[in-house]
Amino acid sequence: MTKQLEQLIQNAQWFLSLESDVKHTRCSGCGNYGIMNATMRAITLLGHAGHEVIFVYDVGCSGNGSDKLMVNTIHGLHGRSLPLASWVHLANPEIPIVVMAGDGATLSEWVNHLIHTARNNYNITFLLHNNHNYGLTTGQASSTTPKGCHHKGTVGETTATPLIPSQLVLSSGGTFVARGYSGDVDQLTELIMAWITHKWFSFVEILQLCPTYSKATSAERYDQRIYKVNDRDDYDPSDKHQAYQTVEDFDHLATGILYQNKDHTHFYEEQVQRQGMKTMPVDEVVQFDVSGLIEEFLV
Repeated sequence: MTKQLEQLIQNAQWFLSLESDVKHTRCSGCGNYGIMNATMRAITLLGHAGHEVIFVYDVGCSGNGSDKLMVNTIHGLHGRSLPLASWVHLANPEIPIVVMAGDGATLSEWVNHLIHTARNNYNITFLLHNNHNYGLTTGQASSTTPKGCHHKGTVGETTATPLIPSQLVLSSGGTFVARGYSGDVDQLTELIMAWITHKWFSFVEILQLCPTYSKATSAERYDQRIYKVNDRDDYDPSDKHQAYQTVEDFDHLATGILYQNKDHTHFYEEQVQRQGMKTMPVDEVVQFDVSGLIEEFLV
């Protein structure tokens, strides 16, 4: 029995209390089950109560989980989860914030938000559900769909070169880049725990199974290609160039912490106008009585 499992057994009631009683409507074998399990494990092992964490969900199969966890949740607009989470973070940077979004929303709808969130280095944990298609709308190709795949809405095979999410974040100034797999819940749990405790922008690409619509990214394919970078004697997670080259290899899919830079300033630390202030922006909000205006203009 692993140490992680022993701790979960000891905190079983806490772990189970994090799941709501809302019925699951995901497909059988969906990678979201593994992602949700790993997320619940991480929250439990870190000792967080549900109300002490804020989860921001995008639209899509990832957003289908917004009512499955007993935590503070915000269900945003398609592709807009990162700016929404950034605003929440800037209002109160002391609360851990986790974003759940898919490859379609993030890299096909509003890819600029990912670039600027990484560039500004907000203290947000972003779990990218990469199932290489638009699963909720029955399997259209996305920006991460491999070449040669057959998907709805695509005549013949996909011909465009797929985006590599981890490479994009690395080139945008990301200070923590990792990759996990929805079929390896133990490793995914450890990575989520590492992301939440990293005080700058933390990005993880989760290779997610989608057995219904993404046949090219099957469990068999992943089992043949996935390996852990910790098993490599020559790998240095502080070497950005090595990480950039590693994620280019589609035949050997590295998982684990690919890059981490701890020598970096927090976004708030660079805001001169906030230096010396003991309050957070959320504490500085002033309430106004607008009942008079409502009476005058709306009644």
